[in-house]
Amino acid sequence: MNPRAIDTTERPFVLIWELTQACELACKHCRADATPTRHPEELTTAEGKQLLDDARRFGEGQLVVLSGGDPLARDDTQELVDYGTDIGLQMTLTPSGTDSLTADRVQGLADAGLRRFAVSIDGGSAAAHDEFRGEPGSFEQTREAITAAKAADLPVQINTTVCAETVNQLPAIRDLVADVEAVLWSVFFLVPVGRGRVLTPTSPKRAEAVMEWLCAVNDEADFGIKTTEAPHYRRVALSGEGGGSPPATPDDGIGRRMGITAGNGFAFVSHRGEVYPSGFLPKSAGSVRSDSVVEIYRDSELFQSLRQPDALGGKCGACEYKYVCGGSRSRAFAYTGDPMAADPLCDYVPDDYEGPLPSHPTTDHTSSTAD
Repeated sequence: MNPRAIDTTERPFVLIWELTQACELACKHCRADATPTRHPEELTTAEGKQLLDDARRFGEGQLVVLSGGDPLARDDTQELVDYGTDIGLQMTLTPSGTDSLTADRVQGLADAGLRRFAVSIDGGSAAAHDEFRGEPGSFEQTREAITAAKAADLPVQINTTVCAETVNQLPAIRDLVADVEAVLWSVFFLVPVGRGRVLTPTSPKRAEAVMEWLCAVNDEADFGIKTTEAPHYRRVALSGEGGGSPPATPDDGIGRRMGITAGNGFAFVSHRGEVYPSGFLPKSAGSVRSDSVVEIYRDSELFQSLRQPDALGGKCGACEYKYVCGGSRSRAFAYTGDPMAADPLCDYVPDDYEGPLPSHPTTDHTSSTAD
């Protein structure tokens, strides 16, 4: 599947299925507000296979990410990976750094056809990571899981949350990403949902500086970099290439299609089957228990509206980068209740824009930029 050839009005580049909200960890930023036990109304194995059958209708090689909670809190995860692979889906997994990540289980997932293995590192040391994750030993368990994944020839992706509590850890985390020979560093700029409401996002100016730093890292690193809920990284990258008018079909330097945001190239199925534009934009457009995820993605009013950059409000609607960026619709929804409002994390103001600017209700107490 060529990501730059995807028509995001017809199919998402990424379909995430939250298998469960159960997880042994109590991470400070957890979108799912995970609990130790599974919810009785989770999609069953049979319902999950029906969802995967339906997802195949999006087209050849549809990418499906199994997430949580901890997707390995379910005992049918390998079966689901095997089933999805057999019907032609690209199956990937984002497990938690717990003792569920045994070498045998990682090898079993690889044998079932898993395409990529994504784990989180949110600190440059065991102490920093474990404090953020709320579980002593999580860092070492994650490192052991990475070793197991590499032994099973699974490409490894590292996910990192950026907020005021973690931003100074980024240079050390970058070194870890290089050390474990990850193929991709996915950097998530905090959206205050779930337990993440108690954390402090970076200020817009600090976020801009971090994105400029990420662009510099991307120029030199052997791994790719992408951002989550920070599409303005694309603006920063394009500006660093000489500015001017944004191209109509740019990529982000690692062969990915740009312009992918909540509902536009991205869809999320909750553990109970509700279909959201993103896990960070928990507004339901329907349920896979009663409707097709394909029809919900293509035809629902919510998803269609999110694919209309000309309908964006505030400075996002006036921005010349709205077709390749568009701002985080999830963050706009979290702060204003309107997914079409301006993204309050973006520091950029378009020329000649004289309208109101979004407020960002945080103070960044850290002093240095990532360098």
